Amino acid sequence: MDARGRGGFSLLPGAGAPALRSRPDVLPPPGALWAAAGLLADAVVAARRLEGAAGRALGAPARDRDAAMATKDPTAVERANLLNMAKLSIKGLIESALSFGRTLDSDYPPLQQFFVVMEHCLKHGLKVRKSFLSYNKTIWGPLELVEKLHPEAEEIGASVRDLPGLKTPLGRARAWLRLALMQKKMADYLRCLIIQRDLFSEFYEYHALMMEEEGAVIVGLLVGLNVIDANLCVKGEDLDSQVGVIDFSMYLKNEEDIGNKERNVQIAAILDQKNYVEELNRQLNSTVSSLHSRVDSLEKSNTKLIEELAIAKNNIIKLQEENHQLRSENKLILMKTQQHLEVTKVDVETEVQTYKHSRQGLDEMYSEARRQLRDESQLRQDVENELAVQVSMKHEIELAMKLLEKDIHEKQDTLIGLRQQLEEVKAINIEMYQKLQGSEDGLKEKNEIIARLEEKTSKITAAMRQLEQSDNDLLTQTRTIAMSLVKCASTDTQDQYKLVKDISF
Repeated sequence: MDARGRGGFSLLPGAGAPALRSRPDVLPPPGALWAAAGLLADAVVAARRLEGAAGRALGAPARDRDAAMATKDPTAVERANLLNMAKLSIKGLIESALSFGRTLDSDYPPLQQFFVVMEHCLKHGLKVRKSFLSYNKTIWGPLELVEKLHPEAEEIGASVRDLPGLKTPLGRARAWLRLALMQKKMADYLRCLIIQRDLFSEFYEYHALMMEEEGAVIVGLLVGLNVIDANLCVKGEDLDSQVGVIDFSMYLKNEEDIGNKERNVQIAAILDQKNYVEELNRQLNSTVSSLHSRVDSLEKSNTKLIEELAIAKNNIIKLQEENHQLRSENKLILMKTQQHLEVTKVDVETEVQTYKHSRQGLDEMYSEARRQLRDESQLRQDVENELAVQVSMKHEIELAMKLLEKDIHEKQDTLIGLRQQLEEVKAINIEMYQKLQGSEDGLKEKNEIIARLEEKTSKITAAMRQLEQSDNDLLTQTRTIAMSLVKCASTDTQDQYKLVKDISF
């Protein structure tokens, strides 16, 4: 998409009015780009005001001091050079976006140079961190610190870490700068770092660009980039192996190139205006031809309308003649109708008199019939009431009969059930009586068996007592014999003692 891709025209620098570029199919919409152009113009003005405000804040003594230090301190010269390059890069980026009026992509050279300049600005004065294998000098450390200071930066940090193609801290830092520009928060994030100088000093030397006043000026200039829309594809871009070299040829131009560029711009403006006039003339010609065809169609329709008007006038004359004839006929009909009405009126009056006389007799007959109807109605009402009473009594008698029949049926069912229960109880009593007789016979037999068993038990007990008595006597005799043997022996041995002990036990 080129500079003509949005709205059909673009704002050319150096022209007093917007130069219109032609498109063969679409007319330039009025003011389609004026809103975007106005925003970008305000961004340029804001950037220049910030630049001027920063210069006034530093003051003339500060400029003199910087000039004096530039001759002595190389770091001051580096800071001044980087600041000037940042100014040129940001200014060129805003002006190019203003002239093109479109969304910037990754292949746009001024945008690429802007990221290179920002990388050099962030690398200036960066402390070297020693590791086991080599020295590490990267800007990813301070940029990663932004997540702790600004909550909205956590999303960018997580997105950068999740990118699969990034392997080095420098590549992550480059991706972070691109995402911050698309989010339009780069100035806010870097301002958080500049304010926290105690944390920022862990990564930068005291003479670094971001630690001095030039860093605040650059952050102020970055505010103007918030009006630029950038569409950058970070995922497919090789950010690890890119070489960040500033292309000074984009900013260093001689007078002849400037003059040629101005002439080319003027020629392009004239050609654009010529193309626009031709396109406008072509569209006007097409409009005129369409108007001619429309006029022809209107003339044809006008002739048709004139013919229809003549026909309508003839029809009106005929209708007027018919109307005059109908009016004369209407007058004759009206006269005949009046005569007929007079005759009819006389007849009606005669009939009314006759009706009045007959109505009196009818009224008397009507009153008599009405009295008879009232009597008949009263009699009928009495008969209906009596019938209703009889019907209600009949319903009550039928209901009582039904209840009595139901009660009789229930009592019969209950009587049948009681008889069945009585027969069952009789059968159970007979069965229980038979079982009782059988159990008494068995009980007698068991009592006899128990008596015999008790007799046998007493006999066995007596026999056991006799056996115990005989065992005790035998044991006493054995102990006596053993003691006598011990006394008779001349010498006691241990074996004899054990024998005697065993016998005694």
